[in-house]
Amino acid sequence: MSSHQRRSKASILAEFNYATEWKTLFRFWRSDLWAGITVGVVALPLALGFAITTGAPASAGLTTAIIAGFIAALFGGSNFQVSGPTGAMTVVLVPIVSKYGIDSLIPIGIGAGLLILVMAFLRLGRFIDSVPWSVMEGFTLGIAVIIALQQIPLIFEVGKAEGSHTLGVAIDTLNFALHQEIKVISIALVLSTLLVKWSWPAIREKLGLKAHIPASIIAVVFLTIISEVLDLKVDRIGNLPRNLEFKFEVSFSGLPMSGIVYAIIVVALLGAIESLLSARVADGMARKTIDHEQQKHQPNKELLGQGFATIASAFAGGLPATGAIARTSVNVRSGARTRLAAMIHAAFLLLVVLLLAPLVSIIPTAVLAGVLLGTSLRIASPRSVKEALTTTKAEAVVYLITAVSVVAIDLIWGIVIGLIAHKVAKK
Repeated sequence: MSSHQRRSKASILAEFNYATEWKTLFRFWRSDLWAGITVGVVALPLALGFAITTGAPASAGLTTAIIAGFIAALFGGSNFQVSGPTGAMTVVLVPIVSKYGIDSLIPIGIGAGLLILVMAFLRLGRFIDSVPWSVMEGFTLGIAVIIALQQIPLIFEVGKAEGSHTLGVAIDTLNFALHQEIKVISIALVLSTLLVKWSWPAIREKLGLKAHIPASIIAVVFLTIISEVLDLKVDRIGNLPRNLEFKFEVSFSGLPMSGIVYAIIVVALLGAIESLLSARVADGMARKTIDHEQQKHQPNKELLGQGFATIASAFAGGLPATGAIARTSVNVRSGARTRLAAMIHAAFLLLVVLLLAPLVSIIPTAVLAGVLLGTSLRIASPRSVKEALTTTKAEAVVYLITAVSVVAIDLIWGIVIGLIAHKVAKK
C-alpha cells in the first residue's frame, strides 16, 4: 500500500470516528432528556400523518421515527439532527406507492440507503451541502405547497384520485370531493385543529404556563377527546401494532427495474439533500441559542448515519427517512446539546407504541391533516416568503423558479432547474 493510500485510509477512518461524540453522550443528559421528550411529542402526530399521506399504515410512520431516528442520531454527523418520516420524502413516496405498491418501499429503502452510504464513503457530502440557499428555500416552499395538496383526501374523507403527479392528483381529488356529499364534520375538525394550533401560544401565556407544550399535541389531544365524547362519525387512525416487526424478505419480482432504480436514486438524493439542509439549519440555530461554540455538522458522517437509518427502517417495515427540519428546530429550541436528545425522542415514541397504542388509534385522521396543514403553512408563511423575495432580484427569481418547478415537475428536477437558474443568474 502506497503512502498516499495509507494517508487516504487514515483520513477516512478519522472522519468516521465516533469516539468523541459517544464519550460525551451523557454530559448534558438533563437538558437532552427534556428536549428529547419535547421533540418526541411533536414527532408523534407528524409521523402518523406522513405515513397515512404516503398510503402506508400509521404504524409505519412510528416505526420510521423510532428506528431511523435512533440510528441516524447514533451514527450521524450532527449533534442536533432529528430524523424520521418527512413531508419532502412523502412527496416522493406517494407516486412510488401508487405505481408499485407499499411493499416496493422495502427494496427501494434498502437500495437508497446503500446509495447514501456510497455517497458518504465517496465523501460527496460537502458538494451536496453547498447547494445555494435560494434554491433550498424555493425547494422548501415547493414542499410546503405539496404537503398541503396531499391533505385533500383526508380533509374531505374521500379516496385519492388515480395518478402519480401530486398537482394533477390533488386537482382531480378536489374536483371529485366537491361533487360528493361534503363531510362537514371532517372539515370542521381540520379548521379546529388549525385554530387550536394558532391560539395555543396566547392561551399558554394567559395561563402563565412555563412548560413548553407543543400546540400540535394540544390540538390532537383536545380534538380527539371532543370527537370521542360527541361520538363523531369520522375516519380514525385505527389499530396500531404494539411491537416492531422486522421484515427480512426483500423481493424485486414483478417490479420494473428501470422504475425502481430511478426511485432509488430519487429517494437517496432527497434523503441526502434534505438531511444536510436540516443539519445546516440546526448549526445556525445552535450558534444563536447556545452560549459556547458548537462543532458544525460533519456532512459525510451525517450521510453515513442516514444511510444506515434508511436501510434499518426498510427492514423494519418503515419508510425511507431523512433529517426533519421542523423537529430538528424544536430540538434545538428545547435545549438539546448532544445527539442523546434525538435518541431519547426515538425511545419516547417506542414507549408510545408499547403503552399508548389503543389511545393513538382513536385519533381522527382529519386532525392529523390539520396538523400537517399547519406545518405547511408555517413553512410557507407570508413572512418567510417575503424575506425570500426581498433579497436580490436574481435570488428571488431563482427562489420562485425552484418552487414552481418542484410543484409542477418533481423535487429532484426542481433542484436541478433551480441550480441551473442560479448559475445563469450569477453571470
